[in-house]
Amino acid sequence: MTDTTQGGSPLSATQGSYMAMVRQKRLYSGIAILIFVVLLVSGFHTANARNAGGFLDGLPQIFDFPADVVSEAWDKRADMAGLLWRYLPELIETLNIAAVSTLLGAALGLLLSLLSTRGMAPWPPLIPVFRRVMDVSRALPEIVVALVLIYMLGGGPIPAMCAIALHTAGALGKLYSEVNENADLKPVDGLSSVGSTWTQQMLLGVVPQVAPNYLSYGLLRFEVNIRASAILGFVGAGGIGYELRNSMSWGPGRFDEAAAIFLLLFVTIIVVDNISSVVRNRLSEGARP
Repeated sequence: MTDTTQGGSPLSATQGSYMAMVRQKRLYSGIAILIFVVLLVSGFHTANARNAGGFLDGLPQIFDFPADVVSEAWDKRADMAGLLWRYLPELIETLNIAAVSTLLGAALGLLLSLLSTRGMAPWPPLIPVFRRVMDVSRALPEIVVALVLIYMLGGGPIPAMCAIALHTAGALGKLYSEVNENADLKPVDGLSSVGSTWTQQMLLGVVPQVAPNYLSYGLLRFEVNIRASAILGFVGAGGIGYELRNSMSWGPGRFDEAAAIFLLLFVTIIVVDNISSVVRNRLSEGARP
């Protein structure tokens, strides 16, 4: 019997080769980390040099603005209830923007996902085209699209809805296509054998299987879109974000209004997050066999 513990044995050669690969991987990882740190430090210094006043110089004053907002809101706390009621319509407008853009984006994302899923797509050669469409719509930031649409259409909620819906379609389309790949195609084959159309096969054979996942991802995206619609208000897209920009632009004297808007957004996001989390958990439990 051959002793595999000797220095020239195949086992020793394999072990030595493996350790050499490990050392090489550690070396490459160390070099990559070093390059990342160098780029991070150099990028920070470059950005700090071009920043007005410098980041490090303004770092001690980072809490001055929140302190001023809280102080003024506390001094005018008797008016807080009236301010919350005053900005409630703008909050509802923001929620409407998020809801409509989520519905439009989910519908378009569902269509793109079915057209780009192997085994379900009616035109298999065009699958890469639909996938690139989702990649492009997902890669475009909402604020960039909103600024372009505001320039073309003017300010208001319509540019915000279009921008958020476009990004939502790309994001949900990607998630939906991954869900579709796990669907059972036997119902689709059965519907195809009786002469049903592609639309009927998808609506009756695929969508019922993955509907809980669709709704779960849609609710999660709705939470994200609430934040996005509030942010887009800063660039003139309407909603409560527009009022927040105005109150902050006026400076001291209207910081109590900014505090009321912050409070409304904070409470709304927490409530929507908790409700959607409960619904998603129930949908996930119901989807389990």
